[in-house]
Amino acid sequence: MKLGVISLGCDKATVDSERLVGELVGHGAVITQDLPHADVILINTCGFIDAAKQESIDAILRAAQLKKGGVKAVVAAGGLLAEPLLPIDADRMH
Repeated sequence: MKLGVISLGCDKATVDSERLVGELVGHGAVITQDLPHADVILINTCGFIDAAKQESIDAILRAAQLKKGGVKAVVAAGGLLAEPLLPIDADRMH
């Protein structure tokens, strides 16, 4: 599995992303910077300040646009912003 990672926010978010990526690599994932060729795009969001929230929303929507363009990747969002945002993003992606 090719894994594209977008980690946003504070140092804690970076550490969380690194831990998760380490687990996935340990199970055979290969990290790629080439998001259009990733099988999974993992976005670790930040919701601490408004600018970080907007950056997270923009990253999720950019990943959704890749899917609209035919990219078959699974887009997964986690982190501080993801859970309360999910219903909003689902509506904005259509």
